[in-house]
Amino acid sequence: MNRSGKRRASGHFVAVVAPSREAGPAKLGLAVSRRVGNAVARNRVKRRIREWFRHERESLPRDTDWVLIARSGAAELAGPATWRELKELAGR
Repeated sequence: MNRSGKRRASGHFVAVVAPSREAGPAKLGLAVSRRVGNAVARNRVKRRIREWFRHERESLPRDTDWVLIARSGAAELAGPATWRELKELAGR
């Protein structure tokens, strides 16, 4: 990913979206730091993000790279709340 990405933020996530160097469907990168919680909490957040991305990948713009950064408090979100927040980020 290059530095030409657009940054979008919500309460618990930051998304950096940039044009991909390769043609094809959208790709995902994750950053979930220790601030989010212990290993169990961080892995749960990553699983929820990956599951959302798997379902929404076709509706996201092709030829883009997405880096989602979880902020502290993301682990306390319920699954549906996580999906709503990520969907809102993707819609901007």
